[in-house]
Amino acid sequence: VQLQASGGGLVQAGGSLRLSCAASGRTFVLYATGWFRQAPGKERECVAAISRSGGSTYYADSMKGRFTISRDNAKNTVYLQMNSLKPEDTALYYCAASNSALVKRSEWEYGYWGQGTQVTVSS
Repeated sequence: VQLQASGGGLVQAGGSLRLSCAASGRTFVLYATGWFRQAPGKERECVAAISRSGGSTYYADSMKGRFTISRDNAKNTVYLQMNSLKPEDTALYYCAASNSALVKRSEWEYGYWGQGTQVTVSS
């Protein structure tokens, strides 16, 4: 499966962005999907993840209440709605897909990665 992340950009603190992860290749509906981010000098971290069906989700503590992950399997696309953005949310955001139906939090559980989309939040 190939993943294409988009939707990043420059936004002021308090603003919103919606990231999209479009999949092609093998049937995307088979895969749990996650969003990760990596800021300069920091390790990559899982921001949010969603099960194959969309019925289960995971959010890192600092994203709860601000970010929402969703998927449209008919469109082979997973979304990350990001609200109330903070400067510390600035990072390169990646989407990833796992050969699993269940929500996965660890990057080693994901075998397919997109190229990343930059999110920059100004103060």
